[in-house]
Amino acid sequence: RPAILFPLPSMQGSVHVLDLGANVDCHADHLFQFAIMGSVLVSAIENKENPKVGLLNVGKEAIKGTEQVKRAAQLLAAVPSINYVGFVEGNDIYKGTVDIVVCDGFVGNVALKVSEGLACMMLHYAKQEFTKNWYTKIAAFIAKPMLKALFKRFDTNRYNGGSLLGLQGVVIKSHGNATPMAFAEAIRVAIREVEKNVPATICKAVAVKLEDCDLA
Repeated sequence: RPAILFPLPSMQGSVHVLDLGANVDCHADHLFQFAIMGSVLVSAIENKENPKVGLLNVGKEAIKGTEQVKRAAQLLAAVPSINYVGFVEGNDIYKGTVDIVVCDGFVGNVALKVSEGLACMMLHYAKQEFTKNWYTKIAAFIAKPMLKALFKRFDTNRYNGGSLLGLQGVVIKSHGNATPMAFAEAIRVAIREVEKNVPATICKAVAVKLEDCDLA
């Protein structure tokens, strides 16, 4: 199953999340394959030899979650070549607890859109507060370098370019409202994946790792 992967900012730099909408209903083997594909991509693009993989769940305890998620956890734990660290929760995404967060497309897309909405709300109220009166305008002027650096860190233009993994070629999904700067970033993502031959690398990795579990 192809899956959409997007990088998101985190306290440790960035975190890669998949699936973000390509597959609404996923079986355990799909989540397992998403983890493989995400791990291969991050290893190739970010030059991380053994990226940490977590399954998004409603809790970190082994008894929590749907049967599909718990089964996927068992499959991942049985493959030593995947650096699976266990369940992660929603707040772990931006903490940077892991390098890759795996979930089905329904959960992932909702998490992404909630995050985008929260960012817009925070920017809206920050602008409102800093322009309330001349005291706050002075404060905004003094804090301008810090605010500029902060907004740059969360600039969606820097994180445009979602990878559609699991296909025979490189396919990059851009935001519909992408600016020229954001679209250029999506092109850079495509170039990196072509240079690293990501589709072929994923194909080989999936074939090898499926032999290590009962999905083969």
